[in-house]
Amino acid sequence: MARNSGRLTAGTKMTATRKRAASTTVPLAKRSRPARPTPTKSQYFEHAGDKVDQGDIHTPDESSPGDDDKDSDFDKASIDDDLPETSEESEYESDLPEQRRKSVSIRKRTANLSVDKAKDSELWRPGVKAGLGPGNQVIIKKPKARSAGKVPYSDETIHPNTLLFLKDLKAHNDRQWLKVNDAEFRQAERDWFSFVEGLTQRLMDLDDTIPELPVKDISRTGRKGPYAHYYVQIAPNDASFVGGGIWHPEAAPTAAIRADIDNNPQRIKSVLMNDGMRKAFLSGAPANEAKAVEAFVAGNSENALKTKPKGFDADHKDIELLRLRNYTVGTKLKDGEVLGSQGMERIAELLACMKPFITYLNSVVMPDDAASIEDTDMDGESSADEGEEEAED
Repeated sequence: MARNSGRLTAGTKMTATRKRAASTTVPLAKRSRPARPTPTKSQYFEHAGDKVDQGDIHTPDESSPGDDDKDSDFDKASIDDDLPETSEESEYESDLPEQRRKSVSIRKRTANLSVDKAKDSELWRPGVKAGLGPGNQVIIKKPKARSAGKVPYSDETIHPNTLLFLKDLKAHNDRQWLKVNDAEFRQAERDWFSFVEGLTQRLMDLDDTIPELPVKDISRTGRKGPYAHYYVQIAPNDASFVGGGIWHPEAAPTAAIRADIDNNPQRIKSVLMNDGMRKAFLSGAPANEAKAVEAFVAGNSENALKTKPKGFDADHKDIELLRLRNYTVGTKLKDGEVLGSQGMERIAELLACMKPFITYLNSVVMPDDAASIEDTDMDGESSADEGEEEAED
C-alpha cells in the first residue's frame, strides 16, 4: 500500500476513512519508528556556518485532517530531514537526500571561508571580533626584532638597526606602536647601553675625574650633580650630537663663572683658543682670540641676558661673556660618522677635544667655593636672572 505524504498543497483532496480528532501537531511519542537520539550542541560555538535554512520544515495546520491518528500514514521522516545540522556529520545528515547534503556542504564551506577571510583582513583592526565564543582565543605573535643581517652586533659600535628603529619611532611616536614593537625597542636599547658602557671606559681613560657611573650619568657627580657634563646623543638623519658643559646652572655656579671671567678672563679664553676646541666646536674659528670668543658666545646666545648682570658695568670689556647663562659647546655628527667601527673613535676624539673646557668649568664651580661666592657677592640673590640690570645710558 502506498504511503501518503504529509506535505499537502493547495487543492489536494484527501478522503477520510473514519472520524479523526482535531489536532494541529504530530505527537512525537507515537512515532511509528524508533526515535533517534538528538545530538546536543552548545550555543556558545554557533556561527554563521551552522545556520541552515528551515523554510522547508512543514507544520500541519488545523485544516489538515487525521494529524493525531496513531495509525496515520503521515511521513514523519519529512520532519527529521529538516532538523538543523550539527558541527559533525551525524546519522541525520547521512539520511538526507543527496542533493540536500550537497547544498548543506556548500553552505558550510562558504561560511568557513568567509570567516577565515575576515580574520586575515581584519585581525589587526582595533575592536575587531574574531567570531569566536567563550573558550576560544586568537594568539597574535608580536613582530620580531630586525635581523642583524651582514653586520653583527658589537659592544663597540652602534648597529644600523638602532638608527632604523629611532627613525621608525619618530614616525610612530605612539605608545600602542611601541608595545607592538617591543622586541625592536629592547634590541636597540641593549645596543645603545653596551656602546655607552664602552664609551664610558674610554672617557675614564681621558678624564680621570670621571668615576664609573651608570650609562645615563656621564659626569663627575652624575647627571644631576653641579659639575660640567659630557653629552652624547644618537639620532637618525645626521642628527647625532656630541657636546658638554653646564646648561642652565644655578645661581652659585653662575656667579662663580662670572667672577672668574671678571678676575682672570684669560683662563677661559685660552681654553677657547685650543686648536681642538676651535676646530671641533667653534666652527673652525681662526687662531684669533676675538673670533674664538665670538663663536663661543654665538653658540650660547639663546638665553643670554639682554643687558648686563647685576654688579657689572655695561661697558665691561668682556660683557659678552658675562651675559651668558649657558656655558656649553657641541657639534652634530652625520650617520656615517656614528655607525661602524669608526663611530667610537670619532666620538672619543671629540670628547678628548672637549676635556680642557670641562676641566676649566669644574675647577671654577667647586661646591664649597661657589657657596662662599654666593654668600659674599650675590647678597642673598636666589638666581642669576634676578641679577640683571638695565644698561646705563
